[in-house]
Amino acid sequence: MASAAPSRGLLGRMMLRKSVAQVQHETASSELKRSLGAWNLVFLGIGCIIGAGIFVRTGNAAALHAGPAVLISYVIAGIVCAFAGLCYAELASTLPVSGSAYTYSYTTIGEFAAWVMGALLLLEYGLAASVVAVGWSGYMVSLLNDIGVHIPDALTGPSGHLKELADGTTITTVFNLPAFLVCAALGLLLVIGVSESAKFNNVIVAIKVTVLVAFILVGGFIILKNLPTYTPNWDPFIPPPTGEKGEFGWSGILRAASIVFFAYIGFEAVSTAGQEAKNPAKDMPFGIIGSLLACTVIYILVSIVLTLIVPYTKLNVPDPVAVAVDAFGPQWAWFASTIKVGAIIGLTSVILVLMYGQTRIFYTMARDGLLPKIFSTVHPTFRTPWINTILVGLIVATAAGFFDINTLGDMTSVGTLAAFGIVCLTVIWLRRTHPDIPRGYKVPIYPVVPALGIVSCFALIFTVETRVLVFFAWYTLAMIVLYFVYGMHNSELAKGHQVAATGEPALFPEDEPKDDSGKPVMRP
Repeated sequence: MASAAPSRGLLGRMMLRKSVAQVQHETASSELKRSLGAWNLVFLGIGCIIGAGIFVRTGNAAALHAGPAVLISYVIAGIVCAFAGLCYAELASTLPVSGSAYTYSYTTIGEFAAWVMGALLLLEYGLAASVVAVGWSGYMVSLLNDIGVHIPDALTGPSGHLKELADGTTITTVFNLPAFLVCAALGLLLVIGVSESAKFNNVIVAIKVTVLVAFILVGGFIILKNLPTYTPNWDPFIPPPTGEKGEFGWSGILRAASIVFFAYIGFEAVSTAGQEAKNPAKDMPFGIIGSLLACTVIYILVSIVLTLIVPYTKLNVPDPVAVAVDAFGPQWAWFASTIKVGAIIGLTSVILVLMYGQTRIFYTMARDGLLPKIFSTVHPTFRTPWINTILVGLIVATAAGFFDINTLGDMTSVGTLAAFGIVCLTVIWLRRTHPDIPRGYKVPIYPVVPALGIVSCFALIFTVETRVLVFFAWYTLAMIVLYFVYGMHNSELAKGHQVAATGEPALFPEDEPKDDSGKPVMRP
């Protein structure tokens, strides 16, 4: 269904698009069971959103940039995400296929934009999983210390990082062993096909939400009972700027917004389940927007308790919620351990979901010929894209083991903000090129909302440190070169081949097509 002419110029080649009809064919040809309702999608979104962003990056943002005013940063980031979320909702209801923003770009702006989007999604999903793993390591080390098990401090941080110990001394960390091991273990689980089921995902979401609600309620009770003790931690609420860009004051609040923006990453993961939603046109917008709103309220309440209980200067740690519950007092030690266990369970789930999401992006790109076909090879026994999954596991584990969480988080945020900006542009492009196709949901106040999404996303990008922006520029340039060297010459669409969504693993194992005996059917 490629409508391209045999001979085309460079620009025409880069803008080669899948037709809307082809994308709809991919949806129709998929054998995935449509079993996910609106609330399943909300839980799927919450399950991916609540992770290292709230459990980890809140502390970094408060300690280094915004102080107690980090809750304003959450509001700003939430508004930016709302713009992008509304655009995602329209695209998800119009083109309910796997591949998420990658497929949206391929259908609207063209193949080159789809390639760039795929590169950005590697930062969003792959490196985000590394950030979550570093946070997981912080909570695990804290919990193990509570029960008397001590991992050598040199093996609990990124390479070359100065870590201050409890006695005031400092050491240089070599490698984050727990973070590396959890990524490696989950990568192996994904290879053999141990994925979350819809019911199990709902249980994990319930645990994470319960942990945060319990933290809010108990912390709020302690604060109200001893209010004069804790109110000084909010004085001043907005710390005065130091003179350095992004360090406190309003520039610090904006800088923190780009950091806590990471906490919202995940709501668009709902769009990867387009072929498994019962009623994509209605359920997917509900899932995306509903999960985003629920998490925004939770985040603001958690940040209020966190910065009142503990002075913001002490929150630049991988496990700020653990530090806060430890500050509740020795009588709450059991509660602190419970919170840490809940955080570890929740973060484990998020790592799994993010790594799984990354494998789906690689799978779709390989199926389209933009990556080597070996990445779309499904294992005959495990029915998983196993080579693809091994590669993702190695990338995620290595990044988690050697890099610090602030660098990883900033790179993830920049890549995600750029991806969200392109998604907002995609809505405008599709409205202009295909105004009459059915849309189950339309962005309100068009084109103001998508335009504000583009402007706000790219505005936050430029609040990030220069070194991160330089890395992002070189990374993007390398990916563009790779497109011209490999992707352009191997594209299935350019060859005139129609790509059907066959052989693709389901998001949840119970959704795989089965024969009469109940065994999974191996599709071509």
